[in-house]
Amino acid sequence: MIPVWAQVCYVVAAVCFILALKGLSSPKTARRGNLVGAFGALLAVVVTFIAYDIGNLGWILLAVAVGAVGGALGARRVAMTAMPQLVALFNGVGGGAAALVALLELSEPARAGIERSTGFGDFAWFALLPGDLTESEISRMVEILGTGSLTATAFTALIGSVSFSGSVITFLKLQELMTGRPITFPGGPFVFGGVLVAALGLGVWTVATGSVTLAIVLALVGLLAGVLLVLPVGGADVPIVISLLNAFTGLAVAAGGYVLENALLLVAGTLVGASGTILTRAMAHAMGRSVSSILFGAFKGGSTAGGGQASDRPVRSAGPDDVAIMLAYARRVIVVPGYGLAVAQAQHTIRELVDLLEKRGVEVGYAIHPVAGRMPGHMNVLLAEANVPYEQLLEMDTANGQLRTADVALIVGANDVVNPAARTSPGSPIYGMPILDADHAGAIVFLKRSMRPGFAGIENELLFDPKTTLLFGDAKASLTALVTALKSL
Repeated sequence: MIPVWAQVCYVVAAVCFILALKGLSSPKTARRGNLVGAFGALLAVVVTFIAYDIGNLGWILLAVAVGAVGGALGARRVAMTAMPQLVALFNGVGGGAAALVALLELSEPARAGIERSTGFGDFAWFALLPGDLTESEISRMVEILGTGSLTATAFTALIGSVSFSGSVITFLKLQELMTGRPITFPGGPFVFGGVLVAALGLGVWTVATGSVTLAIVLALVGLLAGVLLVLPVGGADVPIVISLLNAFTGLAVAAGGYVLENALLLVAGTLVGASGTILTRAMAHAMGRSVSSILFGAFKGGSTAGGGQASDRPVRSAGPDDVAIMLAYARRVIVVPGYGLAVAQAQHTIRELVDLLEKRGVEVGYAIHPVAGRMPGHMNVLLAEANVPYEQLLEMDTANGQLRTADVALIVGANDVVNPAARTSPGSPIYGMPILDADHAGAIVFLKRSMRPGFAGIENELLFDPKTTLLFGDAKASLTALVTALKSL
């Protein structure tokens, strides 16, 4: 049984995880929340090494060192634009690790820790029961407990494998190592349904027999299910699937906590599963989509496609000097930052431009769409790097109210989140998605590298609005030119 002091430390670590989630709910407290969560994880690992009699300690410490160095280097070197890909990889590793642990536990003679539980293990199940138990009652409880442990093991192996392979596909799509468009084939829904039925049958069979071989086959079927789940998803829907797979990983970890009799894993996994589910629903709502349409919309032509061809329709464009004059003599300017701003690493330049406008008496705010930059909070973190005051970051509802009275909407690298097709074109794949009402501003300045469509792969009618002026070029170069032009006024 785990010492009392270790159990207390695990409770402290669990509280840290809860406080970390609370801290991540606001840009002001996100950094502190991250540190609190990291401390909780470190505490849990250190306590585990001290409280348990661990074999092969040298190999384990070597693996921890390699993982720590690799994780630190990867996290420090990754560009902010590639953060969704990093999240996908980390999530996939977590799901894969949970599946492997489940398979290793099942391979033990004790069959997933059944004997530890029935021998008054860490949870001391029978100590909670009043009175004496007969031999038949004890045998029955052993059977029930064994079935529960085997069920959790099979569930972990399946869901962890789905999360691992699905996360790898999301990484490949976002990193553009494979097409971002939905990949479908004739009979795809039936193949996916058959794989799910096979997984269910193998899961039941694994629980009934406790066979390690069947569990391995179940994990392999889970890998196939993860691939088939994500392949039909395209374009702007991919980050939402990352959040869903993150919830899957949390559930796998929670089930693994039951198998390992570790209450901390139960708590941590449940927190990740619950928060991932809530985030998935929130992102889907922000896109005006249902989770089912995101996952299976491609089979009906409803998934955002990604890619797309550049338009040759005529637009009105201008140089930096003309745009600078338009901004300098505006009363209110609302900046709409998007993925293009992140790609160009232009957050410091936009902050410099805003400072110059404010010195001229212009009121400036930043309109933040919930999924701007491909992941929730992505744009907030990017602007925080440039020390943009939190008070200037306007959530969508507030921003839309101010856009109606703004003289200029300055769109920097955003596209789909300001596309009026979401309101006006029922056949559009983004129809129904809540957007920023940039078209309601008095004038629109669109900083754009080219006429290529956004991540959803569709043309943006806002580019052809009579109120719209385009400034072509890399976002950072265009903003630098605007700063220079403003200084010369």
